[in-house]
Amino acid sequence: MNLPTHFTKIVSTTFIGGAEWLAQLPDLLAECERRWDLKVRPSTFTLSYNYVAPATLADSTEIVLKAGVPNRELRTEIEALQLYDGRGCVRLLDADPEAGILLLERLYSGEMLTIITDDDEATRLAAQVMQSLWRPLPAEHSFPSVADWAAGLAELRQEFGGGTGPFNKKLVETAESIFTDLLSSSGDPVLLHGDLHHYNILSAGDGWKMIDPKGVAGEPAYEVGALLRNPDLPQQASALAQLTARRLDILAEMLALDRERLRQWSLAQAVLSAWWSYEDGGDPADWQPTMRLASVLAKLG
Repeated sequence: MNLPTHFTKIVSTTFIGGAEWLAQLPDLLAECERRWDLKVRPSTFTLSYNYVAPATLADSTEIVLKAGVPNRELRTEIEALQLYDGRGCVRLLDADPEAGILLLERLYSGEMLTIITDDDEATRLAAQVMQSLWRPLPAEHSFPSVADWAAGLAELRQEFGGGTGPFNKKLVETAESIFTDLLSSSGDPVLLHGDLHHYNILSAGDGWKMIDPKGVAGEPAYEVGALLRNPDLPQQASALAQLTARRLDILAEMLALDRERLRQWSLAQAVLSAWWSYEDGGDPADWQPTMRLASVLAKLG
């Protein structure tokens, strides 16, 4: 089975047992074909942490098969998709959480939100998707909370002996303070996507739907951070500041949320995201743009 080198590297280095899972992937796909009476075709998608490929059911219905090393994040994705039930998101047709398998509807035309070149329009469309997603959490669930995610900054401190390593000290301290303040004053949590940006919003008929939810419990204002970090951001600080300020204005208006709270959550989340990238072995070129955004957000306050 011919797999992209970057995909095999990510899976092998990210997951315990990742190399073994890759070796067994052809057998896993063959088992999926037998179990669900479908035909898996070679992947035409960009692969990162999971194997995603088009497939056809026995009745000729086109679907998407997603397979990954079984882990908590895949299980919470399945749980989130079940709760969303196709409202504002891709529909989950079937799944085996223990095997790390998802069968998903195929979205058409399936173009990413990046095809919308007017950033104001793209931001408004993303806000509409957000509004269609947020819903109360069930009494029993396994989703991590924003507080669970925020604990990642303690790991940053531990990694650098109480310091901040290559990360700007003031920005890390600001992010820590923001998480403390906003978590203590948060409203009732809802089910958030957790990584909602332009590459996870696809055209579907005459509307837009999201894919790949992380599933996290938090207040709605936390959701906008990932959108502000994407897609490729301007290198020039003034241009980035202008873009970010405009996006915050639009999101605050459309979502009826406090602009300052959006800004603060996005700043703290940017620092956390940069740390996660570093932790995963990311090149500085992967996380430095996110820290530049954090710096811009700090100055917009």
